[in-house]
Amino acid sequence: MIKLGTMDALAMAIASMDHQKIREKLKNFHGRFKLDFTDEYLESLSIDRLRHILFAAVVTKHKRRSNRL
Repeated sequence: MIKLGTMDALAMAIASMDHQKIREKLKNFHGRFKLDFTDEYLESLSIDRLRHILFAAVVTKHKRRSNRL
């Protein structure tokens, strides 16, 4: 799990990014799952929504796997 201070730093880093930079990060994201957004869709989203998606993707990428039943 990401530590609280690290999550704060991540949130601040993402908050400082502009619309274009966040779209680039999402289009080139390499994590446990593929993000497959069209340019048109990403351009239609508010910067707050893009920030939320990127933050969630990065946190999920670094989340420890939980025990499965």
